[in-house]
Amino acid sequence: MNPMGPECKTLGLFEKRIEGDDGLMELARLRFRQAGLGAEMHGSSPEQLESQLQFRPAPEAPVVVHLPRELNLAEIQGRRRIAEFASRLAGRVCGLVLHDHPDLAERHRVYLRAAQEMAARLEEIQGGPMLFIEYAAGLEPSVFAYFFKDIRDLGRISACIDTGHVGIWQARRTWLQTHPGEDICSLKSQPPGLLQAMSEVEASVQSALPAVLDLIEVLGPFGKTVHFHLHDGHPLSSFSPFGVSDHLSFLAEIPLPFEYQGRRFAPLMFGPSGLRRIVLKALECIAPAPVSFTLEIHPTFERLPLGDAAPLFAHWADKTNAEMMNHWLWTLSRNRSAMG
Repeated sequence: MNPMGPECKTLGLFEKRIEGDDGLMELARLRFRQAGLGAEMHGSSPEQLESQLQFRPAPEAPVVVHLPRELNLAEIQGRRRIAEFASRLAGRVCGLVLHDHPDLAERHRVYLRAAQEMAARLEEIQGGPMLFIEYAAGLEPSVFAYFFKDIRDLGRISACIDTGHVGIWQARRTWLQTHPGEDICSLKSQPPGLLQAMSEVEASVQSALPAVLDLIEVLGPFGKTVHFHLHDGHPLSSFSPFGVSDHLSFLAEIPLPFEYQGRRFAPLMFGPSGLRRIVLKALECIAPAPVSFTLEIHPTFERLPLGDAAPLFAHWADKTNAEMMNHWLWTLSRNRSAMG
């Protein structure tokens, strides 16, 4: 039985991330429409988003906007800019995603009052989007959850659970219990002695999924819509050009320079089975409130022939970047299918 229903929106990261002209955005629009995906866009300003919105996959496709990372809800200027995005994009996007901040824990009352003020502003905007505060600053997940308990009556503000961020936090915490002062993610350089430490690495990695499921279970009873950033990860991952250990496909594995348990690859924190458990847990705990998911998976920089999209790039002599974009979009589509 397919668990996805009309109360559930599924989106993908929708931007270039690869050098090229707007043919890449036309390709993204085509592949997202074929996969039935909505779009999550990053924007530095409402004006900059206008150029991206013209490529939305379909008129009815849901769109979520990821706000600039430097915005802090606890600051007056931050709230002004959030209100500007909400007002300018009202009726065209269904959600705004804002990174959380250490102030959520360190200045809890200040952050709480800021959320209350922001919610009142959002209520005044007819057709305005939800504001989702994303787990991104590496706070204790229970502290993050406690904040949403405090604002459970604010109808226009809710949580964004980032599976990769929560998972990596938990893997680090588990590792620290037996390796004080050491960061498990520093092992991605695969130092001598890694083979002997692999059983402890695996135990740390396997602690990630229960942590994500527990956070969903805590937030579910608040009866509010929740947004998810879905991506996998592993402390040993060196795939990212940005140096992060997550934002990976749920279908990937980590190559090892040695054989471990009969294989030269290590499974990720969640994998396809973990992805399905996350989706099912979300629908079980949060529904009938709406649930939305964005596949926030970064480009792989592998290539895939353009096939039916070749006419979009008839003016390109070198199709390398178009084929890399096509592979990334294919990866998003495959992960969408793996959700169930």
